[in-house]
Amino acid sequence: MKIILPIIIAYALTITSLANADIDHHAKSPSFKSTPLTDNIFMLQGNGGNLGLITGKDGLLLIDADYKVMSDALKTELAKHGGVEKLNYLINTHWHGDHTQGNHALGHHAQIVAHDNVRKRLATTQEIKLFKAVSKPYPKHALPSITYETRMSLHVNDEELKIVHFPGGHTDGDSVIFFEKSNIVHMGDLFFMGFFPFVDVENGGNVLTLAKNVKTILGMIDDKTNIIPGHGPLSNKADLQAFHDMLIDTSAEVKAMMDKGLSLEKIQAQGLSAKWKSWAAKSFLPAKVWIGIVYNSLSQ
Repeated sequence: MKIILPIIIAYALTITSLANADIDHHAKSPSFKSTPLTDNIFMLQGNGGNLGLITGKDGLLLIDADYKVMSDALKTELAKHGGVEKLNYLINTHWHGDHTQGNHALGHHAQIVAHDNVRKRLATTQEIKLFKAVSKPYPKHALPSITYETRMSLHVNDEELKIVHFPGGHTDGDSVIFFEKSNIVHMGDLFFMGFFPFVDVENGGNVLTLAKNVKTILGMIDDKTNIIPGHGPLSNKADLQAFHDMLIDTSAEVKAMMDKGLSLEKIQAQGLSAKWKSWAAKSFLPAKVWIGIVYNSLSQ
């Protein structure tokens, strides 16, 4: 990517401390914040991506697993619902470590479910050059043992979970989980609530495809749907629509400058319109880095 070095350094420092942003994350805590959505479905917020939990007579099902350093705290949280021994399924929405490092601890107890590409990436060395970050292969017990190509269903605790692959948005292995009975959706990192998202252009992501995927999902939900974003507070359809509009409009602004022949550096210097200041103010992601991600998406 062509993002200048100071921005890369700033971004690399902030990505590991996403929870420090003013986005209602449960920051700097050894515990999880639990938000009940129904009697047996919860949104959990730790230091990485948001988790989803469903409890009941069939045991526990967890969506995402946070960073490895949060595994003890996660086990403590699960103890409130019967303990990690009751965990039967763990769904990974994608391969990034803030959603999968907990596999190392939880994979001894649960079958891990994910898209085919997630297993492929976790089983091999991966790199995100923008962060100067390298992910080493996960051990066998921490890899997804149940994978799918397009969609699959799980029937757990009187709930049907539809797991749907939306390709090429945040990564090449994104899953969105629809709770059919309870009208809840876990978006993974296809949705960062109220601020600029990281889109992993190096590893199959693209801002334009992300916008397309979000538009499709908007057509699948209603105004009463509870949305668990990958990062940020519990959300609704209006929040997701605002996120979609931001993706479309900021991409259009960057494209207009590209069409004038401006280089990435000049586009970053000119910046986005003032309407996006509030998004930048809430974000761990500098506006210049977001411009770079959009620029590289448009250049693919």
